[in-house]
Amino acid sequence: MMAVMSLGASPGQLGLLYALSSGPALIVGLAAGDYLDHAARRPVLIATDLARALILITLPLAAWLGLLSMFQVYAAAALVGAGAVLFDIADHAYLPGLVGKAQITDANAKLSLTEAVAETGGPALAGVLFQWLTAPIAVSFNAATYVGSALLLAAIRTPEPARDTQVKRAGWVDGVIIGGRTAWIDPRVRALLVMTGLGGLFGGFFGALYIAFVLRDLGLSPFMLGLGIAAGGVGALTGSLIAQPLARRLGVGPAIYASGALSALGTMIVLLAPARAPGAMTALVVSQFLGDAFGVAPLILSASLRQSVLPQKVLGRVGATFRALAGGSAVAGSLVGGGLGQVLGLRPTLLLAIAGLLIGPLIGAGSPLRKVKEMPAD
Repeated sequence: MMAVMSLGASPGQLGLLYALSSGPALIVGLAAGDYLDHAARRPVLIATDLARALILITLPLAAWLGLLSMFQVYAAAALVGAGAVLFDIADHAYLPGLVGKAQITDANAKLSLTEAVAETGGPALAGVLFQWLTAPIAVSFNAATYVGSALLLAAIRTPEPARDTQVKRAGWVDGVIIGGRTAWIDPRVRALLVMTGLGGLFGGFFGALYIAFVLRDLGLSPFMLGLGIAAGGVGALTGSLIAQPLARRLGVGPAIYASGALSALGTMIVLLAPARAPGAMTALVVSQFLGDAFGVAPLILSASLRQSVLPQKVLGRVGATFRALAGGSAVAGSLVGGGLGQVLGLRPTLLLAIAGLLIGPLIGAGSPLRKVKEMPAD
């Protein structure tokens, strides 16, 4: 939103911006897995929160001094993206030791529930801040939320499981090999890995151009965009509540790929919207709700399945493999999507992205995931 509203970014620049925010997943994912499997995870979570707050606060400072440029926005996107990847990998590895495998699906659902509640109120507030104040001031509020997150993490008193001091770090190259091999050997996790790569590729198409499409092609205001994304928060809240019932009804594997397909189809609704405010806003709300509701459910179930079938000692490296693949494919997708957006226009390019997002669920339906009916207990 800052790039679109304050700096008038083109589709190509938005594609590059999305690539730079996604690219660190490849670099950090390759380098961090082995480290996080041999280190305490909570200090990493706190440090990455504080680092992201410091990086983001430089944007409003530069704007107030009249120095804000796309180059600085690019740099901030890359650094904050790197922090986000490191945080997510550490978080994924930290959770099973905190709650135990028996509670992992329920814990992931609760985490998704809190994210959904935040998404319901956060974007609407952001839309107000961007419209009534300025983009840099809105970003300063975002920086403050990372400080709050760090304080909450610092309040956790449950000790982490003891590390095996006899096992020494073998280096990031060996960590990449172990993470990739472990993910590929298990046919269920392998299917999730392929789906993740395809989702990152075509999600990169979509993520690079979506905000510009809503603000420019549909002509909606930042406040309306915020309300639409808030509707997605309600959808995500719904998705976190229906993930386990879907798994019980359809089976874990079928619930993952069926809900993934429904998410893509639901997201497509906004692309069929007329360029008039009432119809466009209705399509945006419905699209966000359905896309997020069926998009969150497979994320919860996929993460829980990985955490259930793989040993805790390799979760950092496997999680890093997933993030590296998602980040690398998102970089490719966002750069290609940004270029196609300039040539074909935003709407046709986003329709291509939706078509691509349906490929992953089709592959999942033909994989061993279709036989996974319950979450493995050990």
